[in-house]
Amino acid sequence: MDPLTIAIIVAVFTLIVLFSGIPIAFGLSFVSITLLVAFEGLQMLDVFAETFYAGLNSFVLLSIPMFILMGMAVAHSPAGKDLYTGLDRWLWRVPGGLVISNIGACSIFAALSGSSPATCAAIGTMGIPEMRKRGYSDEIATGTIAAGGTLGVLIPPSIVLIVYGMATGTSIGRLFLSGIIPGFMLASLFAVWALIHSYFIDKNASKLLRNRKPPTLKEKFEVLPRIFPFLAIIVGVLYVLYGGVATPSEASGVGAFLVFVMIAVVYKIYQPKKIWNIVKISMKESVMIMFIIAASYLFAFTLSQLYVTQSLAQSMIELSSNKWMIFLMVNVFLLVAGFFLPPVAVIVMTSAILLPVITTLGFDPYWFAIVFTINMEIGLITPPVGLNLYIIKGITPDVSLSTILRGSFPFMMMMVLSILILCIFPEIVSWLPDKLMGKPLGY
Repeated sequence: MDPLTIAIIVAVFTLIVLFSGIPIAFGLSFVSITLLVAFEGLQMLDVFAETFYAGLNSFVLLSIPMFILMGMAVAHSPAGKDLYTGLDRWLWRVPGGLVISNIGACSIFAALSGSSPATCAAIGTMGIPEMRKRGYSDEIATGTIAAGGTLGVLIPPSIVLIVYGMATGTSIGRLFLSGIIPGFMLASLFAVWALIHSYFIDKNASKLLRNRKPPTLKEKFEVLPRIFPFLAIIVGVLYVLYGGVATPSEASGVGAFLVFVMIAVVYKIYQPKKIWNIVKISMKESVMIMFIIAASYLFAFTLSQLYVTQSLAQSMIELSSNKWMIFLMVNVFLLVAGFFLPPVAVIVMTSAILLPVITTLGFDPYWFAIVFTINMEIGLITPPVGLNLYIIKGITPDVSLSTILRGSFPFMMMMVLSILILCIFPEIVSWLPDKLMGKPLGY
């Protein structure tokens, strides 16, 4: 059978299974086993367990549960509240200062946790009620946190970038460095929209701001000692990664340990029951992600075994002689995939197909990784899956999902704008890693 015909069969069968509501890991495993047996015979069952195990047989993957543990420890402490309070007190005079405070808190918390859902839940629980109480519309209050939470998949240490590095064989340290400037550029674009919205659209909030009692200098400084230790941990983890002191797995372990020390010292969280609760939640999250990675690895093997990957890559290259037209098609494909699947699943399932296309066209794989990740961010705030939308809905049950979506839409446009900026100025991604690590071979 023609490989492209097989590709259509694979695509239709996969969509039917995933839309049935079965968990992604089980669905991908079922699709892979069924297709391998159908096209290659029962003897392919012999490679199932070996391939599934190979998807997890990597020391680098240890960094995922460690960074998740680090993020959950922060999420279950008042660190998010202190971040939010501190930024609010320093930015209270700025139009839209409370919105910008929430974006800033999301950026820092994202760097601490590496998790978009954790960032949404931790900052949104405090930030959304405060913004609504001070006159901000439901759209901007909910949309800010939904979009701000997505920064957790771009600003390092990012679980998504670790998975991308594992799936593509690219350096995780370089990926982390590549994500720093674009991550804070995107946060700045969010802040620009907050300023525009507050100054020209949401004027009711500006009126209430003028009647607000200004925080004292003492109030501004008293929260800083509780924030600085956690910021020091971020700097420390990044230093040992890029200073050649430790591998990502080792750095994540040290970071998780230091965060536990900090929440014990700063917030007095050291009771065995509370610590076990953090570990238990982290374990569930880690097992879910690991299972998806293993199943996606098996799915990628199936695509390669059936020659689907190679055929699709060749067809995409032959479809257009303009590399930017192919790049546009890849972005549209990623956007659509992100609407229905979580970032980890999309990366492991599609990177084997897309990376050969991207490198053949002459694009930098690290630059593409950041563009890929921003596309996944958009998927986090778009239905039908849109994980962040449902987290915000859970925080504000009285606000309709359509209102949250309307509030998120301008931030989606900021993400699209950021992709355009990176296309025009790719040095935004490459400058920092090239400066600290040198140019990668072949680029």
